[in-house]
Amino acid sequence: MAELPLAGLNIVVTRPREQANGLMQRLQALGARPLLFPLLEIAPAPDQAALQVFAQRASGYDLLIFISPNAVRYGMAALQRIPPGVRVAAVGQGSAQALHEAGVGEVIVPAERFDSEGLLALPALKDVGGWRIAILRGDGGRELLGDTLKARSAEVEYVTCYRRSAPALDVPAWLEARPDVIVVTSSEALAHLWQGLGTAAAGLARSSVLCVAHPRIAEAARQQGWQRVVVTAAGDDGMCDGLVAWASQHSTASRA
Repeated sequence: MAELPLAGLNIVVTRPREQANGLMQRLQALGARPLLFPLLEIAPAPDQAALQVFAQRASGYDLLIFISPNAVRYGMAALQRIPPGVRVAAVGQGSAQALHEAGVGEVIVPAERFDSEGLLALPALKDVGGWRIAILRGDGGRELLGDTLKARSAEVEYVTCYRRSAPALDVPAWLEARPDVIVVTSSEALAHLWQGLGTAAAGLARSSVLCVAHPRIAEAARQQGWQRVVVTAAGDDGMCDGLVAWASQHSTASRA
């Protein structure tokens, strides 16, 4: 029987606990030893009253944009359903899938670049003058999407659906795990990893491969000092396919 493509690799997954299970299972099926070390914790927005007020007047918007699967989870819990006639958009395929699972049929979503730039490039968001747009997200984040839509003469409101916090890192546990690969899916998580590891960060940056799903995260990683950065496509499929391709190249190079 042929060896599984990721056999024997210790792969640390740093997603929030609630979102990690699917990727962990995929990695295990490919032969890896996945280890969960969440770098962010997700909780409901502290101001639930404001979220309920938004839900009650959601029919007055032309477009609702969901930034992440967590925005879908907590936003749809408040909305229950999308009001008739209101368009829906998502930054990435994961958010779009979560919306479909919540019963939303038509979702505007990029087909290739899964970020604010990719969404803004779509024809559906070019002519938004006079639209009322709500951006459902966590507490804070990039302002590019909202600023660009405002520049296109839309009226934009941010809706905080959840909050993120950074758990304390158990540095000895990280070092004991001896990760071959560390999967990081956000710039915020990457910053917390580097700060939380302290003096141990430089050692891991030399010994471990950092796997990220966006060039922006990769650039931040290289600036920190990570020496081996693998950029994959977004989502579980993209991440796993990218890791399999990297492992195959690494194995070939080792035999050469």
